[in-house]
Amino acid sequence: MASIISILSIASIPKGAVAIKPFDKGKYLGKWYEIARMDFRFERNMNNVTATYSLNENGTIKVDNQGYDYVKKEWKQAIGKAKLAGDPDEAKLKVSFFGPFYSAYNVIALDKEYKYALVAGKNLKYLWILSRETTIPEDIKQSYLKTAKDLGYNVSVLIWTEQGQKTK
Repeated sequence: MASIISILSIASIPKGAVAIKPFDKGKYLGKWYEIARMDFRFERNMNNVTATYSLNENGTIKVDNQGYDYVKKEWKQAIGKAKLAGDPDEAKLKVSFFGPFYSAYNVIALDKEYKYALVAGKNLKYLWILSRETTIPEDIKQSYLKTAKDLGYNVSVLIWTEQGQKTK
C-alpha cells in the first residue's frame, strides 16, 4: 500500500519539478490574476480569469475561480476546495471542483512577497502563471518561462490571459 501511495505522490507533479518549501498557506490566500495558462476545456475562451483563495472553517481552502467567456459573452464561476497534499510546509496541494476527484496544484516558483507564482498541475498539460496584479514584470515572466521550458513545457502554446476588459 505504501508503494502505491508513493507512486501516486510522484505522479502528481511533473518530473523534475519541485514544489516550493517553505510555503506559507496563509500568505498565499487572496486574489490572484491569471497571466497565462495552458489551454484546457474548463477555461477555454476565457479572459479576466481570477482565482481567489480563502480559508474554510475546516482548514481547507475555498477556491473561487472566475472568468469572462468572450465567445458566450457571460461570466463563469467555479467554486472548489483545496487542501495540502502532504507536508504542511510544502506548496503541494490538491484541488477539487467535482466531488471526490482531485487534481494536483503545485506552486513551483514564488517570489518572497507572494506576488507572483508559477503553478504546475500533475503533468506537462497544466501550467499557470499568476500575479496579484493584472500584469507581471518582464524579468519574472522570463524567469518563469525558462523554468517551465527547462521542465519540458511547450511554452509557445501558453495562452496569455487578457485582463481588465470587462468587470463583473
